[in-house]
Amino acid sequence: MLEVLKELPSDSVLGLIKLFAADPNPQKIDLGVGVYKDDHGKTPVMAAVKLAEARILEAESSKTYYGSDGNSAFLDAVAPLVFGEASPMSGRVVGCQTVGGTGALQLAAKLAVTCNHQAAIWVGTPTWPNHLPLFSAAGLEIKTYEYYDAEHQKINFDGMIKALQSGRAGDVVLLHACCHNPTGADLNIDQWAEVADLIAAKGMLPLIDSAYIGLGHNLEQDVKALQLVLSRVPETMIAFSCSKNFGLYRERIGALFVVGKDGQSSSAIKSHIQYLARTVYSTPPNHGAAVVTAILTDPAFKKLWVSELVESTQRINSMRQQLASHGKVGQIDLATLGSQKGMFALLPLSVTQVNMLRDELSIYMAPSGRVNLAGLNKDNIPYLVSALAKALVP
Repeated sequence: MLEVLKELPSDSVLGLIKLFAADPNPQKIDLGVGVYKDDHGKTPVMAAVKLAEARILEAESSKTYYGSDGNSAFLDAVAPLVFGEASPMSGRVVGCQTVGGTGALQLAAKLAVTCNHQAAIWVGTPTWPNHLPLFSAAGLEIKTYEYYDAEHQKINFDGMIKALQSGRAGDVVLLHACCHNPTGADLNIDQWAEVADLIAAKGMLPLIDSAYIGLGHNLEQDVKALQLVLSRVPETMIAFSCSKNFGLYRERIGALFVVGKDGQSSSAIKSHIQYLARTVYSTPPNHGAAVVTAILTDPAFKKLWVSELVESTQRINSMRQQLASHGKVGQIDLATLGSQKGMFALLPLSVTQVNMLRDELSIYMAPSGRVNLAGLNKDNIPYLVSALAKALVP
């Protein structure tokens, strides 16, 4: 039976890891995989994480299972990062620890299909490449709206609103909480309000992908748009990831939070999430959850973590501003990057130009032209700018 399978293409971004490692060019720059890097190109383990792990190693007394919804202490510790310390909707919120932010998105998609087998999900283009196959595999019909005009390097808000106006009650709308992947271009607060009101009026369900909280402005500011949606839409799903803001990439730690209309509906929602989690992976791994819990519940650990997160965010923003200061290079206006946030930017490059940058100049990025700004430092930015100028020669 298995002989009917045809080999699938490998992941275009993850494949860059091996190519970059094998490149002997001392000027090579890795702008591909979306992980934070320091000035030396390393993805460090946070000091707060090391301290938390040492405490866990010393104190942990059992490796028995948690339930399908995971470590409740983790959920209690993370929820204030999303909803605030004094959230008025605590009785309406259901939480589930997940296998990374991707696991949260998968559970959310399966929950939506459980509620409405005819549901479509509206996804802005461009988006994280894994969104589309993930939602499709869960059984959601994919509908798209143009979020970002790459050629003109700006959000197409009018196009977004026009597309969403044709949405149906029960459809899902995917939104990026902050630090949009792959563009770095976020809606302003007035635009968020208009989108939230439209979703509420249409009876649609927002799914907010919150993968980069704390890496845009700061922990408080990066959830303002999310909280605005919560204040205007009666039901919301939030996929939260600890991969980036805690640097726990390989630990696969995330959470799905679902806000119901009332406590009674939330009880039913919880039972379905637990069932879905059970059918996918039974129970989630605990190490990452234990680390995050230890950090967020110890004032000294939390203070250290926040300071490290601020330092990482400041470094990313500094690289963004330094690159933006070079202004226009060919058809690319790097200055537009200065008003965006997060690790990513989308450069209007053709696949041919991206390949030329990689093969001839050792600049590695996603085929779409998405660049991870954390791969830059003050020494390699001039080389990148000169490489872009060569690639953009007519």
